[in-house]
Amino acid sequence: MGTNTDPYQWVEGRYELMRGIWEAMRDFANPCSILTKSPLLLRDVELMKEISERTEFGASLSVPTLDEKAWRATEPHTPHPRKRLEAVGELNRAGIPTGILVAPLIPGVNDAPEQVEEILELAADAGAVNVTGIGLHLRGEVRDIWFEWLRDNRPDLIPRYEELYARAAYLPAEERERLGALTKRGRRDEPTGFRGRGPAPKRRLTEPAQPRQPRLF
Repeated sequence: MGTNTDPYQWVEGRYELMRGIWEAMRDFANPCSILTKSPLLLRDVELMKEISERTEFGASLSVPTLDEKAWRATEPHTPHPRKRLEAVGELNRAGIPTGILVAPLIPGVNDAPEQVEEILELAADAGAVNVTGIGLHLRGEVRDIWFEWLRDNRPDLIPRYEELYARAAYLPAEERERLGALTKRGRRDEPTGFRGRGPAPKRRLTEPAQPRQPRLF
């Protein structure tokens, strides 16, 4: 849940719709996961623990930047990124395997290595079980909205984006690889890659589910 629309937006604080959804997931032992930008999910941590006791469950919080200017410009009216990192720590301490999605990584805005490295260091301190970086996608109407944002905020980047997204809604493979490598740099004392300190999940969310029935051949 949360890969298209964040279910923990501000209105959830009033209507509390997620509690019923979590209860259904628990009652039917339905494997599930959550991606959100909001520490509001901590309100439901006890239900998440109940789900974890019955089936596979994991959480991720989106933390694309810790830079105050970049955050306010690209994610207005969202919870502070440092509050999200605190939520990652609290969930992992509660036994909920929780990682971080550094997304979107926006060329020229939040993709400087030192910017991402700060997130990695705090992610490890919070016990994050994984950290993944994803470049900006400009599908459908999002492209026009983004270029309008560039005209108002970063007109200097328009030529670069016209080149990067000239043929598709996704970044070229070379640029995707560059951005993806940023989250694999690891902490300064762990140069081979990111190593969180949280409890290991039953199965990484990025791993394919095992088939229920053996293959015939």
